[in-house]
Amino acid sequence: MDLQKWTPWSWFRSESQDAPAAREPQPLSGMHRELDRWMDGMLRQFGLPAMEAGSGEMPELLRPRLDIAERDGDYLISVEVPGVEEQDIKLTLDKDRLVIEGEKRQESTTREDRYQRVERAYGRFRRLLDLPADAKPEGIEATFDKGVLTITVPRSGEAGSARREIPIKG
Repeated sequence: MDLQKWTPWSWFRSESQDAPAAREPQPLSGMHRELDRWMDGMLRQFGLPAMEAGSGEMPELLRPRLDIAERDGDYLISVEVPGVEEQDIKLTLDKDRLVIEGEKRQESTTREDRYQRVERAYGRFRRLLDLPADAKPEGIEATFDKGVLTITVPRSGEAGSARREIPIKG
């Protein structure tokens, strides 16, 4: 029996497989995690943002949050990327995987700047989304407005046609 067809679709399957924790354990991975945890504690003591690497791939502070809505004719993906310029975002399709990458750049500072507290994070980010079987990759469109990247993925309707109502006899 194929249990895969009964499990809900996971948009984040590749993202979790891409994380170092999902790969084979490395001999020094425990020491590396402990060093990261120690460094996060040190950063917090000085009022700096901790790296908090949730997936092991990038600091959690840089991981853009997103919403995925399923509609009759398409999927709507909204990605929050505040402080990121449109030209610093790259959207690509790798087989059936949507790749969202970019970089949040730090504003220029002068030598006179003496920060009292730093809470904003800067650096590269990357999200991987696995498209469902009914997605039409050739029709994907994206817009960017006020720090929100909106991606529209059209649906073919083929996966929905496999669903039918079964009458209940009494």
